[in-house]
Amino acid sequence: MSKGYVALILHAHLPYVRHPECDDYIEERWLFEAISESYIPLINTFEALIDEGIDFRITMSITPPLLFMLSDQVLQAKYIKYLTKLIELSEKEITRTSSQPEFNNLARMYHDKYSEDLYTFKEKYNCNIVAAFKALQDAGKLEIITSAATHGFLPLMTVTPESLRAQVQIGVKTYEKFFGRKPKGMWLPECGYTPAVDSILKENEIEYIITEAHGILYANPKPVYGTFSPIVTPNGIVTFGRDLESSRQVWSSTEGYPGDFDYREYYRDIGYDLDFEYIKDYISPDGKRINTGLKYYRITGKESGKQPYMPDWARNKAEIHAGNFMLNRQKQIDYLSMKMDKPPIVVCPYDAELFGHWWYEGPVWLDSLIRKISKDQDEIALTTLSEYMVQNPIMQVSTPCASTWGLKGYNEVWLNESNDWIYKHLHKAGERMVELAKENPFSSGIIRAALNQAARELLLAQSSDWAFIIKTGTMVQYAEKRTKDHIGRFTRLYHDIKENNIDTDWLKDIEYRDNIFPDMDYRVYASS
Repeated sequence: MSKGYVALILHAHLPYVRHPECDDYIEERWLFEAISESYIPLINTFEALIDEGIDFRITMSITPPLLFMLSDQVLQAKYIKYLTKLIELSEKEITRTSSQPEFNNLARMYHDKYSEDLYTFKEKYNCNIVAAFKALQDAGKLEIITSAATHGFLPLMTVTPESLRAQVQIGVKTYEKFFGRKPKGMWLPECGYTPAVDSILKENEIEYIITEAHGILYANPKPVYGTFSPIVTPNGIVTFGRDLESSRQVWSSTEGYPGDFDYREYYRDIGYDLDFEYIKDYISPDGKRINTGLKYYRITGKESGKQPYMPDWARNKAEIHAGNFMLNRQKQIDYLSMKMDKPPIVVCPYDAELFGHWWYEGPVWLDSLIRKISKDQDEIALTTLSEYMVQNPIMQVSTPCASTWGLKGYNEVWLNESNDWIYKHLHKAGERMVELAKENPFSSGIIRAALNQAARELLLAQSSDWAFIIKTGTMVQYAEKRTKDHIGRFTRLYHDIKENNIDTDWLKDIEYRDNIFPDMDYRVYASS
């Protein structure tokens, strides 16, 4: 009998980036890299465990923007093209590095990987890896939860409650569309909690959420067991808090596992290293050097030059780190179990893209961890949050405090001097969308299409990713452009609808470009 539980939670999300008007749009690579480096490796890991009869439980959120991108035929075709180019590049690299055995082996490794990715994506899953995740859930190993419609930052939407409600309701309906069941849990974007969200979660039959640690630690009244047992809000929403110790071990690039010198160096890529004439066909069309995905060096350390990546060393180190993580959770739960009258739970949420994309060995670490927990001990067990709730239904009633998992723990990342200008536009657009919805309860034809598209443009503008990117200083021009484009389209639609003067050709064009939520019903903004 286990003394306690570990809940691994992977949050899979990318902003909605789709540019059918361009053959090679650089930001679309965010999706392609995540598919090859994180999503397919995770699917392969989980399927191998099932095939070998190893029991496990993982919780994973897959956001609506990611679901629609993974299901989009335009992006699927572009991903295949992306893989084809990488296979071609790796073939050239096998020839170029023929006299450099340490690099030649890596070039062959990448060639095999991308060739296998192409087979897996195109032949095995018929370009639909969402179905693979669904099958894992249907097998009882993976619990998939939903998120807000476009990962909108909910704490800053309380100005217009209808906007907050639309984000939650559309997120739930999107989940039902893809997975054929109601979601039990919701990943609040950026773990952004405010008590104003509670009643809307309850309306949509959400059973549980996850907050940052201090969302639980500073709850009112103070929880008896801290983050090691969930609390339930007065509205009946069960709330789990992130464990600080286990987060630091995996997240931190300085204190945590991903910074180990034997792991692959993310920031050293042949897209920057090789001669421009040789690499130009595999970087940005405008000649800007970018990551190709072919990386030949390990982190090595700061005192000397980078050394070649050694996959066997990295795999061995990932297995060691998995054992260390398990040991630490055993010690943690052994101590807690003596202090609690219920089994403790250690909640470990991470971005799914950490595993494979940022931390190349992450899927190996996860595979090894699951195997060790299953075979090497019996003190702790993996669980999903909903399973823990069923087994431990008695919880303390308490209201979490407002919190996020961003820097400093509150709203500063998404509201600061670099990005505060966006909110007056988002709030005004939200008010106008409510106005349009209430003025047009029975619309049809072109007016209805325009109203639905206005709702899509507002939702896309509300994505928390744009404010985050502006704050962090990466791809700022793109994030600002996306915000302005969506607000601009919404504003034009607002005036065109009010004046009954809709440009049909222009509307069809933006419907094609911003085609998320095909079942949109703008009247969600009329509810209160």
